[in-house]
Amino acid sequence: MTLGTDISEQNRKQNMQQNHEYWMARAIELSIENVKKNNGGPFGAVIVKDNKLIAEGTNLVTASNDPTAHAEIVAIRRACTALGNFQLTDAILYTSCEPCPMCLGAIYWARPKEVYFANTKADAAIIGFDDSFIYEQIDLPFDQRSIPMHQLMQTEAQNAFKIWQETINKIAY
Repeated sequence: MTLGTDISEQNRKQNMQQNHEYWMARAIELSIENVKKNNGGPFGAVIVKDNKLIAEGTNLVTASNDPTAHAEIVAIRRACTALGNFQLTDAILYTSCEPCPMCLGAIYWARPKEVYFANTKADAAIIGFDDSFIYEQIDLPFDQRSIPMHQLMQTEAQNAFKIWQETINKIAY
C-alpha cells in the first residue's frame, strides 16, 4: 500500500466513526427530548440504511399504554413500514441504551447488520430499569416462574405448524 492509500483508508475509517457518532447523538437527543415531553422512559433509537435516516423511535410505553412500545420496537416498526419489508437487511440500529430482552429479540428477528448502543443495561438498572429478572425467569422451568406458565393443547396447536410446513408458497422469515 502507498502512503496515499493509507491516508485514504484512515480518512474513510474516521468518516465512518463520525457517521456513527452523528447517528448515536441523534438517538441520545431523542431520549432526552422524550423525558422532557414526559412521553415515556429515557430511550431513543434511530435506524439508518446507506447513511440515510429510515426511522426514529422513542419510548412511548406510558404515552401509549403499550408495554411493548420501547424505542427500539417503535423504530423497528416504523423502519419496516417505510422499507416495505419485515427485515432490516443492511440497516444499522443506534439506540441510547443496550436493548432489553424484548428489544433484543425483536432486533434479531428484524436482522439489522449492526447495533450501536450508548448506556449499558447496568446503567439502566441504576435508574430503575432493571431487566435482569427477565433473564433469570427465562432460565427457570415454566412452573417456577414468577408468572405461572402452563402448557395446554399442544397436540391441537401442532396442526398450525403442520400446515405451515406443508405450505409451498409461504414467505419464510
